[in-house]
Amino acid sequence: MGPWLDTLTSFSPVDFAGVALLLICWLGGSWFIENPPKRRPSVTVLMARYRRQWMKHFVTRQPRIFDSQIVGSLRQSTAFFASTSMIAIGGIFALLGNPEQVRGVAEDLSAGGDAPAIVWEAKLLLILVFAANAFLKFVWSNRLFGYCSVMMGATPNDNSATAYARAAKAAEINIFAARSYNRGLRSVYFGIGSSAWLLGAWPLVVAAVVTLGVILRREFTSQSREVLLAAEDE
Repeated sequence: MGPWLDTLTSFSPVDFAGVALLLICWLGGSWFIENPPKRRPSVTVLMARYRRQWMKHFVTRQPRIFDSQIVGSLRQSTAFFASTSMIAIGGIFALLGNPEQVRGVAEDLSAGGDAPAIVWEAKLLLILVFAANAFLKFVWSNRLFGYCSVMMGATPNDNSATAYARAAKAAEINIFAARSYNRGLRSVYFGIGSSAWLLGAWPLVVAAVVTLGVILRREFTSQSREVLLAAEDE
């Protein structure tokens, strides 16, 4: 237990509080966005409604090339962010192999560059956790959009009950894919926020609060949300 205790004593109580706050903002914010009050739906919930409407109109659309292009563009977005996450993971592993580079930057910023190497490795590992989670979410989202495209292809092009039942299932898979994609994006946001820990514990606390605030503003008070609500009333 000696080495572990020495490692833990290298961090202050504010460090632990900052990491806990970051994780709470990340997990709690995601839950709140996906389960908002009924009287104030988030953009995520509003878009889920539009995805269901999309699949209803898709059943009788002629031709269906437009729909396939939309799904294709969604898959391209997930592939792009998955690739970006992989690059980030590779970069973090490179830094873990040479933490002196991070220490040098910290010294330039007067952010405690005299801390032991294990401290910088722990801070980089936190960023790595977010990058890895983002990668897994984007990859799964890509696969789900692929499943959705197959289900859309299996949907008859008529007004039968079978067609609308399969379209409804395709809509739910589409929503699951979008949810995973959004979770991946939030991991990217908080991963960027966690990099503030390299500057110190208090910057991490501020970054966690600011990141959560930005995400909640976009979900609950953005102009795009107002447009989506207005379109529902038409």
